[in-house]
Amino acid sequence: MDTKCGILGQTGLQFFGRITASISHEIKNVLAVLNENAGLLQDVVLMAEKGIPLNPERLKGVAGTMGKQIQRADGIVENMNRFAHAVDENTKEIDIHETLSLLLGLTRRFADMRGVTLSPAYGNSGKFLTSNPFFLENLLWCFLDFAMGATGEERELTIATEENEHAIRICFEGLKGLAEKDAGAFPSERESALMKALDADFTMEPVRSRIVVALPKKGFR
Repeated sequence: MDTKCGILGQTGLQFFGRITASISHEIKNVLAVLNENAGLLQDVVLMAEKGIPLNPERLKGVAGTMGKQIQRADGIVENMNRFAHAVDENTKEIDIHETLSLLLGLTRRFADMRGVTLSPAYGNSGKFLTSNPFFLENLLWCFLDFAMGATGEERELTIATEENEHAIRICFEGLKGLAEKDAGAFPSERESALMKALDADFTMEPVRSRIVVALPKKGFR
């Protein structure tokens, strides 16, 4: 097997597995809350059967909590569906802002576990490029994961975008701990293979506390 293809395949499976495992944890958390509130409803029914008057406010609170969890689950499943469809096409036109929003939605649990606040700083207007959706999401996750470990004591990561005629630049900003990171450890062979496949490049800017990933508007090969 070609070494490059082998690395891309391995990192792709690892990425897919990590994201789907996280999604399953989120769904289980929703189910746990719904199960807890179902138990509360059973308690209310038992009390009513014993002649104890129903408490409308309590029922309203349970219904509200369950409704919010159902909406949460719907959002999780919608993101999972969009993520799964990233492998449908080898190359397509991509709105980088939509991709970033999806990625942040899929990985916010990891940020919460690390105590990092993710702050998107890009507008609603789209910035478009032609690329491989799955490889692009994988590459951006690698940089996001690294950036979350370089926020320092501030624990806040800002994601912004810039654009010129030929490329879109993804800026991971607020990396107060970037100067302390081992520059030789990143990018690894995994990130290097993804960047080569997407014709992407990056710069570390410790003075400005940021990493910038440059993506050509027509770059997958």
